[in-house]
Amino acid sequence: MTSAPLAARLASAAGPLFFPVTAYGADGAVDLDAFRAHVRAGVDAGAAAVFACCGTGEFHALTPEEFRLVVAAAVEETAGQVPVVAGAGYGTAIAVQYAILAEEAGADGLLAMPPYLVVADQAGLLRHYRTLAAATGLDTVVYQRDNVVFTPETVVELARTPGVIGLKDGLGDLDLMQRIVSAVRTTLPGRDFLYFNGLPTAELTGPAYRGLGITLYSSAVFAFAPDIALAFYRALESGDTGVVDALLDRFYRPLVELRNRGRGYAVSLVKAGVRLGGLDVGEVRSPLSEPAPEHVERLIEIVADGRAVLAELDPQARKAVAATDGPGASARGAGETA
Repeated sequence: MTSAPLAARLASAAGPLFFPVTAYGADGAVDLDAFRAHVRAGVDAGAAAVFACCGTGEFHALTPEEFRLVVAAAVEETAGQVPVVAGAGYGTAIAVQYAILAEEAGADGLLAMPPYLVVADQAGLLRHYRTLAAATGLDTVVYQRDNVVFTPETVVELARTPGVIGLKDGLGDLDLMQRIVSAVRTTLPGRDFLYFNGLPTAELTGPAYRGLGITLYSSAVFAFAPDIALAFYRALESGDTGVVDALLDRFYRPLVELRNRGRGYAVSLVKAGVRLGGLDVGEVRSPLSEPAPEHVERLIEIVADGRAVLAELDPQARKAVAATDGPGASARGAGETA
């Protein structure tokens, strides 16, 4: 566990937020060695934080013991260099159990995912997240998506809640988010409440969220193409619209269009990308399915196009790209056995 407050560390993040996949071996069991290598590569590449066992990490598919082991491995591998945030979800009682396991494993915070299945009213949601936040000493980021949609008034109450430090939005309703930001700002002046763009492939909507003052975002791309994710992050931060627009047009939009061609591709396509990069992290667990072979081939092409943009427009990336065998070359070889 890192010593500085989680909110301060996330607020000053100088890189993408890394959501690693969970690695499985040939027998289907969690492969902690491969997971550690994945986490280490991300930290070395410039991740500002590691969000372990969250959506991309297949939280839904992990047993409590597997969850504890994976979170502990992330904590040990990062060794305090960056904070580790662990997922917690399902109903209140089970979410509390996962939160306690995350705290015991040394995590710095929690990403509180939606309760299982039910559509609750605002009072019930508030009670759920307040109970979860009070269960441990870990700071909590609440994830709005799917069956969890907050009113601005409820987010104000969440912001009043000890231990709740921010809201991650996976809904994409910018009108609602503007009203949420405004409500918290006017009702709780001076409250340093964090907001995250948590949409799948969040870079695509990054410029729009920045218009609301929301600069933190989760990057699934960082898991399999950290060079592209970092180049986009730098360009967005510096206002280099040439690189931003080129990557949006030639990499992120095609990637999202590919992602939308299959159920669960927000996870399985990312995991395929990690394998294409040379690290065998196994396949996704059921009920998710692997991407179709032709979609993996298309992923190879999209990554190559993204690296071509870097070679053309991003000076910091040219040397790294030149050191490879060529955009997508190693990935294509891996794709033959994917």
